[in-house]
Order: sequence, then structure tokens, then C-alpha cells
Amino acid sequence: MNEMTMRPSRRAFLAGAAAFAGNLAGPGAIRAARAQGKDMLRFALSSYPSSLRPFQHAGTSAGAVKLMIHRGLVGYDATGKLRGEIAESFRADGERAYVFELRENARFHNGDRVTGEDVKFTIEQIAGAKSTAYLKAAYEIVEQVEVKGRSVRILLKAPSATFPFHLASFNAPIISAKSSDAEAIGCGPYRITEIERGTRMDLAAFDGYFRPGFPKTPKLRCIAYADENLRVAALQAGDVDLIEYVPWQSMAAIGANPALKLDATDGPFMGLVFNTRQGPFANPKLRQAVAYAVNRADVVKAAFFGHGTPMEGLPIVPNSPFFDAAREAHWKQDVARAKQLLAEAGMPDGFQTTLLSSAQYGMHKDTAEVVQQSLAAVGIRATLQLPDYATRLQLGNRGQYELAVVGYALDYEDPDAMSSFLAGSSPSYQRSFGFENKAIAELLAKGRAELDLAARKATYDEMIRLALAEAPMVGLAWRSQGYAFRREVSGFRSLPGSLSFYSPVTIEEARLV
Repeated sequence: MNEMTMRPSRRAFLAGAAAFAGNLAGPGAIRAARAQGKDMLRFALSSYPSSLRPFQHAGTSAGAVKLMIHRGLVGYDATGKLRGEIAESFRADGERAYVFELRENARFHNGDRVTGEDVKFTIEQIAGAKSTAYLKAAYEIVEQVEVKGRSVRILLKAPSATFPFHLASFNAPIISAKSSDAEAIGCGPYRITEIERGTRMDLAAFDGYFRPGFPKTPKLRCIAYADENLRVAALQAGDVDLIEYVPWQSMAAIGANPALKLDATDGPFMGLVFNTRQGPFANPKLRQAVAYAVNRADVVKAAFFGHGTPMEGLPIVPNSPFFDAAREAHWKQDVARAKQLLAEAGMPDGFQTTLLSSAQYGMHKDTAEVVQQSLAAVGIRATLQLPDYATRLQLGNRGQYELAVVGYALDYEDPDAMSSFLAGSSPSYQRSFGFENKAIAELLAKGRAELDLAARKATYDEMIRLALAEAPMVGLAWRSQGYAFRREVSGFRSLPGSLSFYSPVTIEEARLV
């Protein structure tokens, strides 16, 4: 069985799941948004989910809805710490296993009790040979799932300190073994009850949810406002209660509005990747020259209206045990150093190159323009390539570029999450094309397998030292990611750092007062 979908009923969901993201909220959505009371929370999404298949990564709007209708073995609390979800408790069992004790009262939306066999079924779907799941590679480390009553023991092929983070992903919820290709049966706080294709989804509280008294609001309406200005206007007019993806140019006005509240955190970030297989950036000295040349304060100012923080190293948050302030300032702008590296690489007068980004999203285009200006100051003359975003991704995956702007968000806050752009051989627009470094890959694997924090830190210190020297990814700026809501909304909170996109998990605590 490959990927499954989730629906309120066969007829309602199959109609809605076929819709594509990007629709503007039309008159029907506006009328739907205004019809509400305190028993309904209206949540404006940045796009209509193109898919709600439980194991597919279909973007943050789809992830928000999946956090309403599904739950995993574990998840995140409002502080960003792992907590039990379907599992009431969990613990390590030796170096290669984790044991989960399932809640007695956990039930699926069809009324069935959640069992260890359902957990085993889910893991087998994600890790199976024919799986197309987003986390298939991460789950291939599972050797065996052992079920004994309400206890589930997951035995791994090798030690992994980070495997629990993959269990917490909204792309790995536990579904019923009775699920089919047409229907994935979840156990989240809400059930989908009605869909207006391409526009909205109505959800109702699931009375069998395992947390008594939750969700706090009986009804939830998710409405797609792909146009960011319309999304903000809907909040300001009181047509919706909560919005995701607050545009940076609107953050100051929302923060100053006494009727509204902005909850934003630095988490996602912008960076640069290179074609390291051919062209000038096969030389790491030229990658380093680029890293030292960029004025990151200007990136924050131009692309994010000041709502962000320069990133002068790799993406490690200040509250991480792996954070080192001096190392995180490694690429602080140094024009003289950039010119010295150009000379050492045999190009003292600079060179001509191309810079790939996209005109579809302002933050990508504005970032590219700042980078272009910074590079020109050291003699690197970059011609901008600004296609639509889909074309930009294709060019990146094919390696048809020399230098490119990328936007990232780590899947979890651990250096291991950087594996997606520092290691691996399969082409990806998120990773420098052709870059392979055996030592970096081995250190990432070693750190992942090391359970002692001090030993992991030593391993990652060496990995980061190599990554800064090789510069396969150059950080530019943390960007502020924001949710905004009416003052009457109580209980919703933005999760910290890169977990910002998991913030809709707190909707189960939200209510209108």
C-alpha cells in the first residue's frame, strides 16, 4: 500500500483532495468566514492543501490541517519539547531501541481503540519498499516493531539519538490498520466534516480525543487566502481569527494594532548553494569568498523588513547545546578577506557568474538582489536568473545553475537535521549540486548514532568545522515566521525556532474569549 489520504467521508474528501494550492479566497470563502460564533475558530491558511496524504510532505498549510486530524506517537509541546501523544510515556531501551506505552483511551475517528498493531502498520507503510513517504529514508533504520499489549518496542538497526524527532513529524502520524489508499483514519482532536473544494475545510471536535476537555473550541474552519494582502485584510476586518505566514511588510502594523496580536519567531532561514561539480564554485575558496562578501544585515532589511537576524554561520539556534557564538560569526562580512580568497583562487579581478533565484516570492528575489550587490563590490559579477518557483526548483534539481538562493527550515533542532543539505548524493535543489564530502557524511552519521551528549558535541564540532571550511551551504539570514490573531483568541502559541510550522498543534488549546 502506498500513500493514503484522509477524508471526512469518501464523497466529501475525494472532492476536496483533488484541488490544487494557490486559489485566492473568493466570495464563498468570505461569506463562510463571516458566519461564526465563539464555538468556531476561523484559521486563514496561506494556500489550500494540495494533498492531505498522511505521509506526504505537501507544505505547511497541509501540515497545519494534518496536525488537526492526526496525532503521532510523540509530538511537540508549546515550548518545543518532545511530549507523548498516542504514547503516554516513552523511554530508551538500550542503545538501539525505544519503548512506548500507549494511552488506554486513545481512539481513532471510527471509534476503534489505537493499538500497537496500528503503530506497527503505520511504520511499515512509511518504511516499506514501495513507500513514497517523505520520511522513508529516516524510517529505514527500523529493524523490527515488537508489540506486547499496550507496549510497543521499536528496535533500530543502529543507535539513533534523533529517531524520536522523526516520530514527531506531522508527516508521520499514526493511522488505523483499517486505513486504505482512499482513506487514512486518524485520531487527532478534529475530524473534517465538510469541504468547499479549493476554498475551505470545516472541522468538528472529535469527542473521543484522548485528552479530556480538548480541543477547547468545538468547530474549526480552515480558509485558504493565497494572496497575503487579502489574508491580512481578512484578519483586520474580523473575517478570520487567526492567520499563518504573516507577510513581513505587515508585521509592524499588526503588532501596533490593539485588536490584534503578532506571535513570531526566528526559525526558517535563507542561504546560498553552489554547483560544485562544474564552474567556478567547484573551488571552495570561491565559495568562501562569496560567504565573506555578503552584507547580511541588508538581506534582513530588504527581504524581511528588518524582521529577522543575520546568519553568519550554520543554522544552530542560540539555546542549542551545540551553539558556539564565535563559530556562528564565522562568515561575518569581511570584504578584504573575500578579495584575498579571490586572489588565492587565481581570480584577483573577480569573475562573471549567474545567480539563480525566483521572482515569484519577494523574499527570494530581494535576497538575490542584495547578494548580487554585495558580490559586485568584490568583483564577482552575477547575472540574476529569476524564473517562476517551479522552474527554479527544476533548475536546482538538475544542477543548471552556478550559485542559487534557497529558503530552508530544519525538520528538527539538532545538527543532524542539516544532513539534508550537507550530505547525500541524490540531486536536490536544497543541496549544493554535486557536493559530496565523505568525512562530513561520516561525522553526521557518527553524531546521530552517539547517545552521549558530550561525545555528540565533540563529533558535531568537527563536522561543523569541516562544513564551514568547505562551504557547501552559506547561511544568510534567519527570517521571522509569524502567526497573527485577534485578541479574543486565547491559548494559541507559536512554537520556537524551526518548529514554528508545528504551531497549529496548539489550536487544540485555543478558544475565543
